[in-house]
Amino acid sequence: MKAMILAAGRGERMRPLTDHLPKPLLMAGGKPLIAWHLERLAAAGFRDVVINHAHLGEKVEAALGDGSRWGLAIRYSPEPPGALETAGGIANALPLLGDEPFLVVNGDIWCDWDFHRARRLTGRSAHLVMVPNPPHHAAGDFSLDGETVRFAAGGETFTYSGISVFSPAFFAAVPRGQALKLRPLLDAAIAAGTLTGERHTGRWVDVGTPERLAQLDRELS
Repeated sequence: MKAMILAAGRGERMRPLTDHLPKPLLMAGGKPLIAWHLERLAAAGFRDVVINHAHLGEKVEAALGDGSRWGLAIRYSPEPPGALETAGGIANALPLLGDEPFLVVNGDIWCDWDFHRARRLTGRSAHLVMVPNPPHHAAGDFSLDGETVRFAAGGETFTYSGISVFSPAFFAAVPRGQALKLRPLLDAAIAAGTLTGERHTGRWVDVGTPERLAQLDRELS
């Protein structure tokens, strides 16, 4: 099973930190954010990792190289300035991801979800890992009915963690090179009753601001 780390975002809320360094390379606990993912992927038995990039992408490649220091084989999926959004970026990388389901992880989160679990989810078209709503996103994104993801319409809601497992077919209708957000595809899958998910109750941080980065750094140091 392959994994893809999303690392193409500009990181506007992180400025000025991201003016000269891509967000996944910002330091927390003595190492770049993305290195935490790479270490945990390697420990879970992953070997092939695809990383997309746009803003300062050459620094991502220079910092991570071919991934051999983690026992990984990293391949890169460059995107044009402004990037292609989540669905567009994944669709653009499909030739590198192959024909089997793959794990996707946002490069700007920290989470202790067990990556071993991804291999048990390969029969799903799309499966999202959900977390309790953080204070900065109190309304959440979706509801859960067992393992079926529903639209948030009253009752308990959850936030999409940025961790998911997808079948390549989920992105088959997205033209390569076209910018597209992930939410329209997720909404269509919810309407069709095919989107599944699970609740993660462990540690998760959306490292979206300098303040949250500093707090995570203190916790991990």
